[in-house]
Amino acid sequence: MAQQTFLQRLFNIQQQEVKQSNMMGYFGVGTDQPKNYKYADLAKEGYLKNAIVYRCVNEISKGASAVPFVVKAGDQIIEQHPLIDLLNRPNPLQSYSEFFNSLFGYVLLSGNAYILKVGGETGTPKELHQLRPDRINIKGSGNAIPDKYEYLINGRVQNTYDVDQDNGFSEIKHVKLWNPLDDYYGLSPMSAAAIEIDQFNMSSKHNVNLLNNGARPSGAVIFKPKDDAGFAVNLTESQRQQLLTDLNNRFSGTANAGRPMLLEGDFDWKEMGLSPKDMDFHALKNMATTDIALCFGVPSQLVGVPDAQTYSNVAEARLALYEETIIPHLRKIASDLNEWLVPLFDDRLTLEFDIDSIPALAERKKKTYENVTSAVREGIMTRNEARKIIGLDPIDGADDLYISANLFPLSDSDVPKPENPINEEDLEDYDDDDEVDKEIDFLLQEEKALADINTVPTSEMAEEAKRGLELRKKFKRGGTLVGVARANQLVARERLSISTVKRMYSFFKRHEVDKQAEGFRQGEEGYPSAGKVAWLLWGGDSGFAWAKRKRQQIITEEDKEYALQEHVESKEDEKALSGKVKEALEGKVEDHNEKHGNTKTKRATLRMLEAVFRRGVGAYRTNPSSVRPSVSSPDQWAYARVNSFLRALSTGKFRGGRHDTDLFPKGHPLSSKT
Repeated sequence: MAQQTFLQRLFNIQQQEVKQSNMMGYFGVGTDQPKNYKYADLAKEGYLKNAIVYRCVNEISKGASAVPFVVKAGDQIIEQHPLIDLLNRPNPLQSYSEFFNSLFGYVLLSGNAYILKVGGETGTPKELHQLRPDRINIKGSGNAIPDKYEYLINGRVQNTYDVDQDNGFSEIKHVKLWNPLDDYYGLSPMSAAAIEIDQFNMSSKHNVNLLNNGARPSGAVIFKPKDDAGFAVNLTESQRQQLLTDLNNRFSGTANAGRPMLLEGDFDWKEMGLSPKDMDFHALKNMATTDIALCFGVPSQLVGVPDAQTYSNVAEARLALYEETIIPHLRKIASDLNEWLVPLFDDRLTLEFDIDSIPALAERKKKTYENVTSAVREGIMTRNEARKIIGLDPIDGADDLYISANLFPLSDSDVPKPENPINEEDLEDYDDDDEVDKEIDFLLQEEKALADINTVPTSEMAEEAKRGLELRKKFKRGGTLVGVARANQLVARERLSISTVKRMYSFFKRHEVDKQAEGFRQGEEGYPSAGKVAWLLWGGDSGFAWAKRKRQQIITEEDKEYALQEHVESKEDEKALSGKVKEALEGKVEDHNEKHGNTKTKRATLRMLEAVFRRGVGAYRTNPSSVRPSVSSPDQWAYARVNSFLRALSTGKFRGGRHDTDLFPKGHPLSSKT
C-alpha cells in the first residue's frame, strides 16, 4: 500500500466516496431516524414555508449586504481600482447588494455558497457568479483538499473545476459554515433548528385545516341501535356511506361553520380532538419562533415574538444582531475574499467591510466618544490616545495629560521641579488667613445685597402695560413678541431679574426719540403710533422712571462688589509665602532665567511666580471638585500652574487653556498688557 500523506495520517482519511450536496434535516418528530433532505427540500420547507426562517435569513442577508466595503493599501483607502469596479458590478445581472444578499442567503440556508470567477484565467477575473449549492458535487479521494467541483444540471455534469492540491486554489471559492461531521460540506443553521421548524410548520398547517373545518375539532358519530330482542344492530354499507356523505356536505367546511347538528334515535357525537386553546398553540409557536431565531443568531424581538418588543430593547436587539451575527459573517466573507480574490489583483491590498458606517452602531460610537472625552477631561488619557480610539489621526501637541479645570499640564519636562516642596507649614499658612476669610464673607454679603434689590414692577407700570396690550390688540400694530412678553410680566407684577431691568433701561433710552413722532400723544393724527404702543408695553413713563432708579441701585452695588474683589486680591498679593514654597519658586526663577533670561520678554521674576502660585491656590479652593483626583493639595495644583506659566513664558504658547496673561512682560506674545 502506498505511503500515506501527512494530511491523511493527521485526519485518518480513508478512501472517500463522492459527496452529494444534500443537507441533513430532522423534520419528523418522533421518528427513529432523521430524514435526508436535499437543499431544495430545506429551502422549500424552511425558507418558502416558514415565516420565521424567511425573516431571519432576510434580516441577516439584507443587513450584511447593505454594509459598504473599502479596499486598502496598508492604512490608506483606495478610491479607484479594478477590484472595486468588479465588486460593485460582479456580473451583468447583479449589483454589489444583490450579489452579497444572495451569497449570505445561500450560506444561511445550506451552509454552503460557491463563487465562480469568469474570464482572465491567468489574470484578474472579469465577472463573479454564484452557483446554486444543490448543483455542486464535491469529489475527494482520500485527501483533506477536494479533488474537484462538479457542476450539475438535471443530473448531468455541465462543467468540472479542478482544485490545486498544493494550495487548494480553484476557479470556485467555496464559502461554508463549520460542520463537525463533514470534511467538505458546511452545516446549515436550519439543521440545528429542524425540529422547531417542523413544529412551527405543522402547528400552522393544523390551524389552517381546523379553519377549513369550521374551526371545530374532530370527533366521532356513535350509533347504538338495538333490535326488538335487545341485541346491537350494525349499519348497512349504504347507510354508513349515506351518513358520511351527509356529514361532509352539511357540517364540514367554513361555509357550514357553527351549523347545528340534529341527531335522531341512538346517534351520539363524541369530540376526539383538542381545541387550539387546549393545545396552547400560541405558546407553542412562540417557543418554536424563539428557538429558530436563536439558531440563526437573530434576537427574538426582531422576529415578532409578542410581549418582547419595546422601543428601547428593539434598538438594543438591532445592535446585538450586528455585533453578534452580521459582523462576524462579514469578517468571514472578507477573510475568504482576501485569501482567494484580492491577491489576483494585488497581494498588497486588503478588503474590509466598513463596520463604522452601520447606522445601528451609532449609539455605540456615541458612548465610546463620551467615554474617551470624559477620560481626556479627567486627565486619564491624552488627546492623541483618545483620537486613536475613535479612529482619528494624531496631532502635534496632543500627547500631554491635562487637568480638567484649567486645562494646563500637571507636569512639564521643560521646567525642573523642586524635590517634594509641599509641607504642612505651607498648608497652615493658607488655612489660617482669617483676614482674607473675613473679606470673602463680607463680599458674599454684598452679593446678597445686590440680589435683595426690589425689582417687582409697580402698579402704575402694570396699568400702562395692560393699556398697551389693549391698544395693540385693537389697532394691530406696535411692539414685538418680546415687548408683549414683557408686558405680560408687568401686568402679573412678576419679580424681574437684574439683567431684565438693565434691558428695560436700554429699551427706553433707545426709543425715547419715538416720543417726538406724530401719533405718540392722544389727539394727534395716527394715535396711537406703533412707538406709543411699544412704549406702553414696557411700562410707559412710569416704567422708564422706575428702570432708571433700579439701574442706579444696581450700578452702586456692582461698584461695591468690584471694589471688594480688588481689596481681596490686594490682600492676597500682600500675603507672604513661607517655607519651602518660596524657596522652590526662587529656584524655578533661577533655572528659568539661566536658560531664557537673556530675552527681556521671557525673563521671570519671583513676584510674578508668587502671584501665579497664589492664584493657583485660590482656584483650587474655589472649586476643588473639578480638580483631578490625583491632585491632593492646593500647593500641588499651584505648582502645576506655575510650571504651565513658565513654559508659556519661554515658548510663547500654552499647551492648554490660557491663564495669568496679565503677568507676562509687556511685549510678550501672550501678554494682555497694552
